[in-house]
Amino acid sequence: ATLTDAYEPLSRIIPISKNKLTPYRAVIIMRLVVLGLFFHYRITNPVDSAFGLWLTSVICEIWFGFSWILDQFPKWCPVNRETYVDRLIARYGDGEDSGLAPVDFFVSTVDPLKEPPLITANTVLSILAVDYPVEKISCYVSDDGAAMLTFESLAETAEFARRWVPFCKKFSIEPRTPEFYFSQKIDYLKDKIHPSFVKERRAMKRDYEEFKVRINALVAKAQKTPEEGWVMQDGTPWPGNNSRDHPGMIQVFLGETGARDYDGNELPRLVYVSREKRPGYQHHKKAGAMNALVRVSAVLTNAPYILNLDCDHYVNNSKAVREAMCFMMDPSVGRDVCYVQFPQRFDGIDRSDRYANRNVVFFDVNMKGLDGIQGPVYVGTGCCFYRQALYGYGPPSLPALPKSSACSFCCCCCPKKKVEKTEKEMHRDSRREDLESAIFNLREIDNYDEYERSMLISQMSFEKSFGQSSVFIESTLMENGGVPESVDPSTLIKEAIHVISCGYEEKTEWGKELGWIYGSVTEDILTGFKMHCRGWRSIYCMPIRPAFKGSAPINLSDRLHQVLRWALGSVEIFFSRHCPLWYGYGGGRLRWLQRLSYINTIVYPFTSVPLVAYCCLPAICLLTGKFIIPILSNAATIWFLGLFTSIILTSVLELRWSGIGIEDWWRNEQFWVIGGVSAHLFAVFQGILKMVIGLDTNFTVTSKAAEDGDFAELYVFKWTTVLIPPTTILVLNLVGVVAGFSDALNSGYESWGPLFGKVFFAMWVIMHLYPFLKGLMGRQNRTPTIVILWSVLLASVFSLLWVKIDPFITGAETVATGACSSIDC
Repeated sequence: ATLTDAYEPLSRIIPISKNKLTPYRAVIIMRLVVLGLFFHYRITNPVDSAFGLWLTSVICEIWFGFSWILDQFPKWCPVNRETYVDRLIARYGDGEDSGLAPVDFFVSTVDPLKEPPLITANTVLSILAVDYPVEKISCYVSDDGAAMLTFESLAETAEFARRWVPFCKKFSIEPRTPEFYFSQKIDYLKDKIHPSFVKERRAMKRDYEEFKVRINALVAKAQKTPEEGWVMQDGTPWPGNNSRDHPGMIQVFLGETGARDYDGNELPRLVYVSREKRPGYQHHKKAGAMNALVRVSAVLTNAPYILNLDCDHYVNNSKAVREAMCFMMDPSVGRDVCYVQFPQRFDGIDRSDRYANRNVVFFDVNMKGLDGIQGPVYVGTGCCFYRQALYGYGPPSLPALPKSSACSFCCCCCPKKKVEKTEKEMHRDSRREDLESAIFNLREIDNYDEYERSMLISQMSFEKSFGQSSVFIESTLMENGGVPESVDPSTLIKEAIHVISCGYEEKTEWGKELGWIYGSVTEDILTGFKMHCRGWRSIYCMPIRPAFKGSAPINLSDRLHQVLRWALGSVEIFFSRHCPLWYGYGGGRLRWLQRLSYINTIVYPFTSVPLVAYCCLPAICLLTGKFIIPILSNAATIWFLGLFTSIILTSVLELRWSGIGIEDWWRNEQFWVIGGVSAHLFAVFQGILKMVIGLDTNFTVTSKAAEDGDFAELYVFKWTTVLIPPTTILVLNLVGVVAGFSDALNSGYESWGPLFGKVFFAMWVIMHLYPFLKGLMGRQNRTPTIVILWSVLLASVFSLLWVKIDPFITGAETVATGACSSIDC
């Protein structure tokens, strides 16, 4: 890096080529026009002989059109981004005297028997070994289940990290999580020139295997809880023996006062946290645990940036933190950035990605579109936050209020020009002056005794927002982070225990305006939405080497229950005060296309109701002999062909500018139907029951053993009630196809024309549900499910045909049987 690099931008926007984007936008407008003409035809040409079916289909189609608009227009201005890590180093330096900002990592876990400690340990090890100055990194692990197994495994992890971290940094290995590094099927000697590498790698692999055995021994011991409860090594009872009634616990394993690595170098700080829990208090699950980590980290290290990961998401790119800092620490970009979101990438998914676990369309298409407006939504993991944004503050430079409520695509997608200050901005400036005055008073806090100090903070009404901790409140006013000099280091742990007490959040703004927002099982959507409403923007960062990787459920039932939880969270937000349909209009800080994307996020589960009805229509039409469309005129044929053409063109052009494959797109389309007629449908009814009468419904999952071999988990069959609707729809359409052919064989040649339209409609449903059918059938002795499906259908049709022509009946018999020659006899 040269001196000139230090003054260059740390990132840049790479617009999508106009040659790709202009046709895409034109087709969207064309599809909108054709959609209007199509609906006009459908509404003005009812089918009197099947009025109920016609009306149902029209209502469904109008909803699908509305849903398409919500999904499509937020992708109007997609962008790509590029970072320059070398310029970041040139500007801020590297090593002990680096000017890089400190970062606090958050890792959350609950039940070590469901979230294996070895997976959490690998995540922690990958964090401790990131390519970033060690004194700038702290890792906080939240154990919301207060399990001694998690505590002991973390102690083992801290000890193993003393060997693992220097090995990673000495040989610059990737990824820096031992489980996945040693299981890679690649040439690990490529680009390695150090003569001792092979010897040290062999020794490290042996050390890791011994580490795994120790963790496995802890897991085996934890399978059966002693009657007297768990006892620690010093003979004292484990404080978390009752996971619902225990004190707060904090243990610092590594850091400034902890053990150094085996080369004598300092290690990043590693802190175990288990917040206090008592009966009668609402703990708010993951969101509550994350807010506890926000306060603990603010007291102990107070890094200006926070990066949160699920326990099964490890750091796959050791330079991921530097990638985020290219946005956060760039003065021309980072001032108004509340978070940098990385895409989720996964290991262990079958090659065909049967159940769309990779979510490629969402992460590689939708999120790029949002990045061109006000930024991507927060997806719960792999996200680097600006701490001040979590404290409810707005960005330093708020957007100007729009002159009118109308908003063109350009004003929704492009940066707004500065205008004269509005009355609201002047009020904000006055409030900021008061805040600066408060910061000055708190910097002089050493001049006050304890009583005066608490009085000062109370008078500024900070306790009403942040809670009763002067140390924590003082830390919130330090925009660049760091522990206040006025604080006695010996009291920090005691203060940290205080801020994770179960009653600390009572009568405060935590979960309402501060930190992770409560009120939904998908707290991530709510948290990001609140920040965007305050005027912040977010950034989507897609390094060439994925920043983080995780695991995903690959069998059908677990995948549907994961989707059910997400959809339920959206339904909860829909019925809450934070619904994007009516929340956050004051100040005009949330751009209209961004609002459309959030509306789509909370409305999509309701599409399940018309989708179920629409998927049943072809079977009903085949069974009753009626159809939802009248005989087509020439004009109507043009509208239908135009609609189908625009749908195909939109998809093709979207694939063109996004760069995703057609197989990923098709998997997304299939699972949209599968999830829509199962998990989303149950989420809607469960959400309504929960909101209206307070009934919380749970769906049981019954598991059957999987076979051994690659992706054995893919073939595990777990029966659950969520599977009933798609199974019913599938069987109904298969029966409908057979019945349709039966009716056509009896009715003569004139009925074959209408039959093909109905069969095409039914096959559309069956092909979308095909991965679901594969999941139901499991591994059928390696016989492809498509072969079985077509075999059943063709066998049924040929059987009907055989019965119809019946070559063994003679002419005399035919005359004798008369009208009984058909299969209806």
